[in-house]
Amino acid sequence: MALQLPQGVEILAPVKPAHEALFGTAALDFIASLHRQFDARRRSLLLQRQQRQAQLDAGHLPDFLPETRAIREGDWQIAPLPAELQDRRVEITGPVERRAMINAMNAGASCFMADFEDATSPGWDNIVSGHQNVSDAWRGTLSYHSPEGKHYQLNQASATLMLRPRGWHLAEKHLRVDGQAVSAALFDFGLSFFHHASALHAAGKGIYYYLPKLENHHEAALWNDVFVAAQAALGLPTGTIRATVMIEHILAAFEMHEILYALREHSAGLNAGRWDYLFSCIRTFSHSRDFCLADRERITMTVPFMRSYALQLVKTCHQRGAPAIGGMSSLAPNKHDPAANDQAMAAIYQEKQREARDGYDGSWVAHPALVPLALDAFRSVLGDAANQLGRQRDDVHISAADLLNFQPETPITEQGIRSNISAGIQYLGAWMSGRGCVLIHQQLEEASTAEIARAQLWQWVHSPKGYLDDGRKISLALVRSLAADEINRLHAEYGSRWSRHFDDATLLFDLLVSSEEFIDFFTLPGAEYLD
Repeated sequence: MALQLPQGVEILAPVKPAHEALFGTAALDFIASLHRQFDARRRSLLLQRQQRQAQLDAGHLPDFLPETRAIREGDWQIAPLPAELQDRRVEITGPVERRAMINAMNAGASCFMADFEDATSPGWDNIVSGHQNVSDAWRGTLSYHSPEGKHYQLNQASATLMLRPRGWHLAEKHLRVDGQAVSAALFDFGLSFFHHASALHAAGKGIYYYLPKLENHHEAALWNDVFVAAQAALGLPTGTIRATVMIEHILAAFEMHEILYALREHSAGLNAGRWDYLFSCIRTFSHSRDFCLADRERITMTVPFMRSYALQLVKTCHQRGAPAIGGMSSLAPNKHDPAANDQAMAAIYQEKQREARDGYDGSWVAHPALVPLALDAFRSVLGDAANQLGRQRDDVHISAADLLNFQPETPITEQGIRSNISAGIQYLGAWMSGRGCVLIHQQLEEASTAEIARAQLWQWVHSPKGYLDDGRKISLALVRSLAADEINRLHAEYGSRWSRHFDDATLLFDLLVSSEEFIDFFTLPGAEYLD
C-alpha cells in the first residue's frame, strides 16, 4: 500500500511494509508542524555556534555568563521528579538494534537509553527499524528470533525506556518538508512522541528523553518550546515529557544552571557525557596554540579539567533538585583473558564508586554484564537509598580557570598515534557498514570515542606543542606513514572481512586528519557514505 503523504512532505527512501504504520499521515503532519515552527530557529542557533567558534578561534575564553547571574544565584528548583525517575543508580545505554535492546532492558538496570545518536549508524533502515523497535519496547512486545533459533523477549519487569534523539546539528536527509531536509532531532523526537506519549500518559507514565550535543541554554530553550508545542498538540499536560541533558560540550559546562532553568518544567537532570565532552574540548580549542592534550588513555576523569566538570555537574544538579548521572566507561568484559578482565572490572568498580562518593545519583554502563558491578559500587556508598539528591556539595567551588585547566599535555606517544588511527579506521568502517557500537581493543567504541581519535591527530599535527615523547614533531606525513602501517596490519588481521567500507573509512579518516579546517563532526561528511 502506497503511503499517503501530507502536502509538502516527501520521503526519499523506501519504507518497508512492516514500518508503514510509523509514517501515517497524522504522524508526518506532526513532524512537519514541528519543522515549520522550529527549524528556522534551529538553523539560527547553528549559525550562532559558528559565530561563537570564530570568537574562540580569535582567543576569547569562555566564562560564566554575566547576563544570567540571577539564574545561577536564584532560589529555584526543577519540577518534582516522577516516581519512575527516582532510582537511576544504574542506567544502560546502547544501539536501537532489536536483540541488543532486549538484553539491555532485561539486565537489571533502572533505565535503558535507546541511542539514536552515537551508538547507532544513522542509515535509513537502521533509523526506521530502530523506531519500530522502540515502539515495540514501549508496548512491551519487543522480541527477537535469532537465525540459530534462540528466542529473546522482554521480561515482565524491564528497564524504563529513555530515547536519545540525534543532535540539533544533524539532518534526516530522507525526509523533506517544503523542500528542506527535516532536523534529525525533530524527526526522532516527533516520531516517538506522536506514537507513544498519549498511551504512556494514560498508563500513568511519562515519556523520557536524553538530549545530546547542546552547547548553550538557548538550545535547551528551543527543546523546551518544542516540548510545550508537542504536548499542546496532543492535549497532554506540561511535564509529560522529562529530559536529561547530556553535558557534552565545554561551553555547556558554563551554563548548567541556565540549561536546567530553561527546561525546569521538563527536566530530569544532567548527565556527564564524558567522551563527547573531551572531544568538544579538542574541537573548541583546535586552533589554540596553547592547547594540547596527551594520549587519550591519559585523559581520565581524575585529570584537572575533567574532575572540575564532574564536580560542577553534581553541585549544580543537587542545588536544583535534579539527578546527576555519571558517564560511561569504555572498558568491556574480556572473556578470553581472566587477568585482564579482573583488572578492567576493578577499574570500572573504582570509577563507579568514585562517582557515587562524589554525589552522583547514578551512572552508565554499556554492557549487560556490568550492571551488577555498577549497582554494587553505588550500594557500597548509598546503601539502599535510591538517590542522594539531598546531598549538597557546598564544598565544591569551580572557577572558569578550573574548567579550562587542560592537563596533562604529555606524553604523546607513537603508540598513542597508532591506537587512534587503528580505532578510528576500524570504527568508521563498522559505522559505514551499519554498526554504531563496536568492540575494539577490548573497549566499546562509538561515535564520540572515534571523534576523539581523529580530533587528537588533527590537533597534534597543527599544534606547536604536538611533539612525540621521543622529540619528533607530529606531522601529517608522519601520521600518514604510521597509518599505512596500521592499515596493512588491519588488512592482514581482517582478511576476507575487510570490505569496501574499510577502504571508504580509510579515505574519510585521512580527510578528517588532513583537512585544512577542522571538520566539526565526522557524521557530516560521513552521511554521504550511508544509504
